[in-house]
Amino acid sequence: MPLLKREGLELYYELTGTGAPILLIQGVGVTGEGWRPQVKGLAGEFQMLTFDNRGIGRSQPCTGKITIEVMADDARALMDEAGWQSAHVIGHSMGGVIAQQLALDCPQRVRSLSLWCTFGRGKDAARPTPWVIWMSLRTRVGSRPMRRRAFLEMLFSENYLRSSNLGQLAEQVGRIVGRDLADSPPILMKQVQALGRHNILSELGRLGDIPTLVVSARHDPIAKPEYGRALAAAIPGARYEEWPDAAHGVTIQEPDAVNRRLKEFWSGLE
Repeated sequence: MPLLKREGLELYYELTGTGAPILLIQGVGVTGEGWRPQVKGLAGEFQMLTFDNRGIGRSQPCTGKITIEVMADDARALMDEAGWQSAHVIGHSMGGVIAQQLALDCPQRVRSLSLWCTFGRGKDAARPTPWVIWMSLRTRVGSRPMRRRAFLEMLFSENYLRSSNLGQLAEQVGRIVGRDLADSPPILMKQVQALGRHNILSELGRLGDIPTLVVSARHDPIAKPEYGRALAAAIPGARYEEWPDAAHGVTIQEPDAVNRRLKEFWSGLE
């Protein structure tokens, strides 16, 4: 089992495939397995580095800090471990915020940024709106099927859920995110708090030399399209796209389309 020893923990990671290096960073409550649809579709042409953020999955126990800056440094250390001087970096949700911080800290290490369903202000993700409070309660209270249903509602649009077998979908998504959707990992609130303390929107103008793709999903209740538009506007030259029929779980719901778009973006740059 590949582990990188860091102060206070050991980081679990996987390297798959050959080709141009791709670093994939996951969001709140999700292990590196959350990138399985992308690894499966792209590892034939790219080398993919996935990992469990500190404190979740196989990167625990964690006695060190949980901050966006520290998690960005974890990502940098994993690039060193892989022997990469630079890589294309993709981040989803909190992973997108980590990717932005990595690019600010080490711009020469980042060939491009692909930022999916994410934010420039972490507090936008952590803001305790009535919807957030209600959904947080629903993922923790009630029967296990009810809690799984609440999690699915955070990832997928109403139309998509109406046309799906919810039991089968919950099982499929659980395998991808690395846990039963009825169970919330203990680290989840610490990750949310780390997001809430983080705000780098005013610094993103320094990333104009890094080719950047920002993608929002129209029905995303967490990383709303308005957040994606603000993020893209803050990075000089960033491309902004809004996917009309998806929500926060777009990388799971539409893996083939996501993989094609990533391949087009990276291949064009290479």
